[in-house]
Amino acid sequence: MITKPSKNAVRKTRHARVRSKVSGTAARPRLNVYRSNKHIYAQVIDDTNHQTLVSASTLDKELNLESTGNVEAAQKVGELVAKRALEKGIKSVVFDRGGYLYHGRVKALADAAREVGLEF
Repeated sequence: MITKPSKNAVRKTRHARVRSKVSGTAARPRLNVYRSNKHIYAQVIDDTNHQTLVSASTLDKELNLESTGNVEAAQKVGELVAKRALEKGIKSVVFDRGGYLYHGRVKALADAAREVGLEF
């Protein structure tokens, strides 16, 4: 009997395929998104120096969210990560959707980051 691989295993395979092509540099770092059932996390990463430059998530106290696993929370995280990146002088990034479909919370985070002023 053949068992079906888990959704997360399939996502990790997809993410590895994307990561072989997408890399963040000091001039244009990578905006990575991780989505769980309860939370969403975003990091701006410089892959050449192996350094996280900026991060934001629904766990941040300053967002003061009631519900963390929805589109509104993802929008707020996108705005926060973009503001923090702009404060550090990062204007353009490479978007890494982490193997997730560009839909729902991932799309909301990306659109909110674009509205604040990040370019990708």
